[in-house]
Amino acid sequence: MAREEDGRPRHQQIAADIRARVMSGDLAPGTRLQTTQQLMSRYNVTNQTVQRALSVLKGEGFLVGRAGVGVYVREERALAIEPASYLRPPAEGEPYPWMSEAVGRGRRGSVRLLEVANVRPPVEVARLWGERVSMRRLLLLLDQEPTELAWIYHPLEIAEGTPLAGRRKIPGGTARVLADLGIPPVEWVDRVTARLPTTEELQLLELPDDVPVLRTLRTVYTDDMRPVEMQVLVKGGHRYELAYRIPYHFKE
Repeated sequence: MAREEDGRPRHQQIAADIRARVMSGDLAPGTRLQTTQQLMSRYNVTNQTVQRALSVLKGEGFLVGRAGVGVYVREERALAIEPASYLRPPAEGEPYPWMSEAVGRGRRGSVRLLEVANVRPPVEVARLWGERVSMRRLLLLLDQEPTELAWIYHPLEIAEGTPLAGRRKIPGGTARVLADLGIPPVEWVDRVTARLPTTEELQLLELPDDVPVLRTLRTVYTDDMRPVEMQVLVKGGHRYELAYRIPYHFKE
């Protein structure tokens, strides 16, 4: 059965076409886009429609405008984040892995603590630990740009009386505390979904309109597959991708 035509407004259809060409490599990083007149002719639309399409793609970070010169494909590719880099606790005195990883990319990472409280958690967390848990809410930044929101949950019997429940940033992150408590993280399971952002996510991450977010539900286990931490991680889907490196073991 033939697919129905794209029912979105024309400027969104044009943005989708240019976006697809950028993602496929047809429009390489640094490529100058056709002029407005050429795009009007290519898509048979008005100047206003072209400008709206370009505005969408600039907001998403696919294109950049250079005054008096033209519009170019952004040279910086989507940032690949490797979740495995954050599994093991850092050595004593070392910074939170987010900051170390940022330095490795030539960038500056920082973490802003937004809230610490005992809360009623999302249903996935409540299934494990009941209706009240300890929560830390963080905003992660790269070069002072909001990058990721993190809600980190622990059962009260683990968190109470430890830095996990304290209202200060934790040197080395929560994995360092869990290791010091004798329950180091040894494995995690990620469930990743995509959806449109909530109002809070849209504002705190400074997202363009209509850009989806990647939501990761992470369950962290210590020995004997005991869950000791759950995380909800939200990042803009337009600028970031998740990279997983998994050893391949083959037996004849």
